[in-house]
Parts: sequence; structure tokens; C-alpha cells
Amino acid sequence: MTEPVLVVGCGPVGQTTALLLARWGIPVVVLDSRPRRDLVGSKAICQQRDVLDVWDAVGVGAEVARQGVTWTTARTFHRDHEVFSFDFVDRGRSPFPPFVNVSQCLTEELLDAAIADQPLVDVRWDHEVTDLAQDDDGVTVRCADGSEHRGSHAVVCGGPRADVLRRALDLTFDGQTFGDQFLICDIRTELPGWETERRFYFDPVWNPGRQVLIHPCPDSTFRIDWQVPPDFDLATEEASGGLDAKIRQVIGDRPYEVVWKSVYRFHSRVVDRMRVGRVLVAGDAAHLVSPFGARGLNSGVLDAENAAWKIAFVRRGWAGDDLLDSYSAERHAAAVENLDVTAATMRFLVPGPAEEAAHRVDALQRATTDPAARAQVDSGRLAEPFWYVESPLTTPDPGRPFAGRPPRGEAPPAAPGVLVPDCPVTVAGRPDLTRLRQLARDGLTVLLADDAPAPTGRADDGGAPVAVHRLADLDPSGVLAGILGARPGEIWLLRPDAHVAAVLTDPADLAAALGRIVTQNMELV
Repeated sequence: MTEPVLVVGCGPVGQTTALLLARWGIPVVVLDSRPRRDLVGSKAICQQRDVLDVWDAVGVGAEVARQGVTWTTARTFHRDHEVFSFDFVDRGRSPFPPFVNVSQCLTEELLDAAIADQPLVDVRWDHEVTDLAQDDDGVTVRCADGSEHRGSHAVVCGGPRADVLRRALDLTFDGQTFGDQFLICDIRTELPGWETERRFYFDPVWNPGRQVLIHPCPDSTFRIDWQVPPDFDLATEEASGGLDAKIRQVIGDRPYEVVWKSVYRFHSRVVDRMRVGRVLVAGDAAHLVSPFGARGLNSGVLDAENAAWKIAFVRRGWAGDDLLDSYSAERHAAAVENLDVTAATMRFLVPGPAEEAAHRVDALQRATTDPAARAQVDSGRLAEPFWYVESPLTTPDPGRPFAGRPPRGEAPPAAPGVLVPDCPVTVAGRPDLTRLRQLARDGLTVLLADDAPAPTGRADDGGAPVAVHRLADLDPSGVLAGILGARPGEIWLLRPDAHVAAVLTDPADLAAALGRIVTQNMELV
């Protein structure tokens, strides 16, 4: 098949989708309504470790991390008292920090540079998609200039204003819009000691009754978010000197420069499904969440990875068309989880009924001295990968039951449905592969613990790439086996997005576990 996949939208989610599809050898046409890249403002700044890892697969992750500001600690304050702080757990040995703060504009520039070096990706600016139709063989989109574009599949990454395409796909986008606004300012100044931590303030004296969030950014810049009333007017605030007063209440009497400023009102919405025939919907076109937790762009990039490998497997005939159903099942569940998490945060930030307000006051007052109360203080649960434990692609393991949402800052142990912890590995003849997740992203990966029998091969030729490795060969030191918690005789199956698909004790079960993903069999002897 020579037809491209159409990607609608050239923001970070669309860019990532295109690059990952090209990595699988699939041609891509990217259509964007804007005449050119608009590099204005910092926008989404907070990139999570596992998203950097996805970008590393297309040659960008390490550079994003290098140019960004690494932070490892999240501090939460009530008025002028620190309530608690926490660091982030890495169950493996990732080369990436928990979070990197970097302007979305810089991220887009780095992804653009990678696209410029990728002949399989064709970006077409000034192409506003106004209609979409599909048939049994492909997808046709029509643009405002009258041009039509044909592809085998389409991924809609058109952002929150993709109403025309949501209507064309007959998707609902239910949810709510919050009344309070948020004022964002990127401030260039010197704040010694604040460069490597996120700070969240409940009810500070300089924003009574509301919240302030402060993030470090590159070039001595700090992103400050104030929760402000529904009738807040930025122009009036600037003219009156109120904006300068707000800034100085945070940074003190020191020189500063406003690099960018904006006011926004956020939404909490999700489409009813994320697959419609040959069209997948991703990123803000599919789900919107509050900014507390950095779950917007990070979740969209994980949508992109999930969509790309599945479309590639279907295009290459390695899997049936129903593999795309699992995209909607997995990423819609992830979107609902994000809405649940961020909605709980908003109920704590802006309590409604009297009992919610009383709970907030009580929790904040007790948290400075009572460790048990700290878990009740919700300043935003930061972005994390979703766990596909209920996915149709996951083979459950009764010996590794999923314990549910892990504590703040932690990750669940390796188990079916969970993103595998990363670890250095050595692969004979492949000096380019130095980490477990790099190995996993080449296809389907079978890992054999001690005493597990080796697979004999596929029953059919031309199937999906399947690599088989013994844990002891990848890492003779045993660190990898320890990180996984692998037991003698076990067989681990990893998906191309590095999630664990199965942990098996009976060799005869591998064929069925593979069959959940691809249309091929593998036998063990």
C-alpha cells in the first residue's frame, strides 16, 4: 500500500504521530490550517519522563531534556507554610529525569527539525480541513482551498477547536467549562533556590482564596499561573499597575521581564470514542483537562505512540483491523482517568458544597503536622503513563494483581498492562540498542527468565517483527531481572510501546498472548 496516512494538525501530537509512523516506514501527509508555525508563548511546558522516552525514539528526546530545565521535587504550600514535598520514583534506570520544563515552541522546533530530515513526512501548511469522508478503502479530506487528500487512515490531532471534524465523525465532546480564569506570565528573573522545583501555593496572602503555581523554565525564566476571578481583565490589570504588583508579590523587589502573558479559561471534556472507522482522534481534539498535573500534552503524545504502532501493524498486514479498536479502548480509558484525577483536583482547589470547603480547610490546616492529612491535599497529581490492565491486548496474570492507582509520585510494579521500567541492556550485534525500551520499540519482544524454554519461531512468514532474548544475556548482572521482579521459568511479552502484554508461566500460552495483538502464532518447544 502506497497511500499515506493523513495527520490533521501539526502541533506536538501531530508531529509525534507523523514521525512515529515514518519510523515504521509509513508515508504521512500532515495538514495544518495555519500558514506557518506560530512560535508564540511557552504553552505546554512540563514534559514527563516517559514522553521524553517516546520522543527519543524519533531522535528528539535527549535534546528536549538537554535544553529544558530538570526538576525533581514538587513542593506544596498553604499560605506561607510548606505542607509537604515529594520526589518521583523510577522503578528502573531511565536516562531521563522525572520532568523537564521547556517551552512548547522549542519542542515544536526540535520536532520540525526531525521532520525535515524524514522524507516520508510531507507537511502542508495553510490546509484547513473542512470535511472528512471515509469508505472501505480509505479516508478523503477536503480543505478550504478546494483541495482533496486521500489516505489509508487519518489521525485527527487538530486541537481543542477541532469541532468541524468532531461533527463530521459524529462525536460528542461532553464535559464542562470552569468559571475561574488563569493568568499566565513567563517572567525572566533570578530566583535562587527555585530552579529545580515546582511550587504550588494554596491561598497565599498575595492571591487570597485562590492558588498560584510556579514552574522553572530555561534562560532564568519562571512560569507563574494565578487562579483569577471570572471577570478578571488583563488589560485593566496592566493599566492599573495590578499586574506588576502581582508579580512583585511573588518574586520580590528584583528586576524582571515579562516574556509572555495570557489569560485562559480551561475545560474538562472527552469524546465518546476515539476511533471512527479508519479515523483515530488524539490529543486535545479528543480530550481536554485542567492544567494542574500537566496531563494535556503528555497524554496526547502517548495517544500518538499508541495510534502509530497500531496503524503501522494494520497497514503492514501484521494485525487485523480490530487492533485499532484497542486504541480507542486504551486511550479513552486513559482520558477518563485523567478527567477523574483532574476533576478531583479542581474540587479541592475550588470546593463547591460546604462540606467540600470544610474538608479542604481541615486538610490544609492539619497537613503541616499530620502526615496522614497530606494525602488529602490535592495540588494536582502529575502526569503518568496509563496502565492498560483491562485492555483486550493484555493477558492477565493472577500472580501480579493490579493494586490500582499508585501513590502520588510513584509507579506501579512491572505487570501486564504496565509500562515496563527502563534499564540498560546489551544486545549482541546491536550497539545502537542500549536500553530495554529501545529494544521493545523495534516490534514485539519476548523476554525469557531463567529456565524458560526458547521459542522456535513463527508459523507464518512475513509477520510482525518478534525478537526473543534471555534476561541474562541482556543484563548478566541481574539488575534487569530484579527490576522486573522476574521469576524462574517466566516468559514476558512486551508491546512496541514498551507496555507489558503478558507474563506467562505456561509456554503454551504464548501463542494466545501474541494472538491478542497480531495475526500470527508462535510455538514453544
